[in-house]
Amino acid sequence: MTEEPLTGVAVVDKEPGWTSHDVVARCRRLFGQRRVGHAGTLDPDATGVLLVGIGRATRLLRFLTALPKTYEAEVVLGVATTTLDASGEATETWDMSAVTLEDVRLATGDLTGPILQVPPMVSALKVNGTRLHAMARAGIEVERAARPVVVHRFEVDPTTDPLVYRIEVECSSGTYVRVLAADLGASLGGGAHLRALRGTRIGSFGVDDARRVDELTPAAVLTTAQAMRDLPQVEVGSDVAKLVRRGLPLDRVPLGAVGDGPWGIVDPDHNLLAVYERTATDRIRPAVVLVGGS
Repeated sequence: MTEEPLTGVAVVDKEPGWTSHDVVARCRRLFGQRRVGHAGTLDPDATGVLLVGIGRATRLLRFLTALPKTYEAEVVLGVATTTLDASGEATETWDMSAVTLEDVRLATGDLTGPILQVPPMVSALKVNGTRLHAMARAGIEVERAARPVVVHRFEVDPTTDPLVYRIEVECSSGTYVRVLAADLGASLGGGAHLRALRGTRIGSFGVDDARRVDELTPAAVLTTAQAMRDLPQVEVGSDVAKLVRRGLPLDRVPLGAVGDGPWGIVDPDHNLLAVYERTATDRIRPAVVLVGGS
């Protein structure tokens, strides 16, 4: 009997120097799986939590990508760089020695809550089919439309260097912390860049849940139900499970699917059958069905 390929999500603590693609490639070899992907890119110099989907779980990555993120980093005042972080070349300097901790904390107020943010040229976003960072390497800069993001929390603490501040940011998916650092410097009358970025949390998945790539084993891979733990989960019996396996819509009220969704649909053994989303009516429909059958 052929063994079923591994399916689940690995919580990786990415090391510096690795790209997110590097982590995916290593997991493909490690688990003998071609279907591997990640939920959100971490810069090569950054460290921290990266969620990697394996096998059929790659179909669930969009729900993980949408989870809020938490980061720790340092903001260096007085120097702007080409990449908005420490990996770039300095482009301009300012004397910002008069800036105080109170000034910095006050300035974060305008960068907290719903804001508009212009993606950096070094991002993985595509414009006309080409990633921005590829254009940046070719010396090309293009206009980028500002995008709405939400910064839920922006905390600042001093360090031993009066021009360096330690920050912790909790934000929506799609927020660029390096842009927050640059905008913070500009709002203080000069410039700034980011360094020592570390992702500490994606949704409920923190660094305590994470392992380095060389520490990963199949036993460390979360089941799909465990991976969807941030979604409300609805347990169904065998009769409804048959409908779910066929990808049929369901009535949310008798099902007990409260809130706005999406919802993970699980069987009595807590196996994830599917993820359902709301419609304009009281019916909910499948976004992803993980198992099929009659």
